[in-house]
Amino acid sequence: MEETKSYYLYGFHPVDEALSSGREIEKVIFRQGLEGEQFRSLLSRLQQANVPVQFVPSERISKLEKGKKSQGVIAYLSQIDYTPFETALDRAIAKWRVGGPIPLFVMLDGVSDVRNLGAIARSAECAGVSGIIVPAKGGAAINAEAVKASAGALLRIPTSRTQNLRIPIYTFKEYGFQIVAATEKSDKLIYDVDMCKPTVIVMGSEGKGISDSVLALCDEKAKIRMVGEIESLNVSVACSIIMFEAVRQRL
Repeated sequence: MEETKSYYLYGFHPVDEALSSGREIEKVIFRQGLEGEQFRSLLSRLQQANVPVQFVPSERISKLEKGKKSQGVIAYLSQIDYTPFETALDRAIAKWRVGGPIPLFVMLDGVSDVRNLGAIARSAECAGVSGIIVPAKGGAAINAEAVKASAGALLRIPTSRTQNLRIPIYTFKEYGFQIVAATEKSDKLIYDVDMCKPTVIVMGSEGKGISDSVLALCDEKAKIRMVGEIESLNVSVACSIIMFEAVRQRL
């Protein structure tokens, strides 16, 4: 797969066909003010399929059309093949049982910057992470920029998308994983968390952090020791520090 290839669909019929064929659609944007039966039908189908939808000014549509006739609707197709998180989990456990690495997953709760997503994926691949889990809505799109920022890691590491992050958390818990939240709302340091067991590291959004509903399900809440005056790290940097703390402990 080419990292720089554009994955867009323009117009009602192509988007409808992609939806019917089961193509992975990151999101669909509509020109503000669209009306008509064709628009309402497609919007309804997208909502039923839980595909993120956004309404934008006509100026933005014009910039993205690049000579194409969009009819005011443009779909962003995924540039990777998502892996069901159950499949990624089964593979990680199977490898562990035959002497492979202890499973380590990263869950991103609302990380919205594609460059941060790409940087996290790059570090995750280098740290031997078993997989990345992202929400279907509210997170960064896995587009050409994200793949490029990951140095191709998003094409290598299993990435799963879920409608509700709590569902994989419950599944991980059933398999004995600990869920570790990276949050400054804790007195415990990440270095005091035992990472030598199957672990899921949860990182929150750049602005709001981890959502309350996800945080409530985490077994451990820990922070990185800070000694400077700035109170927080970039989310991709923080995630890298925590992942490689797990690597350090396991070595």
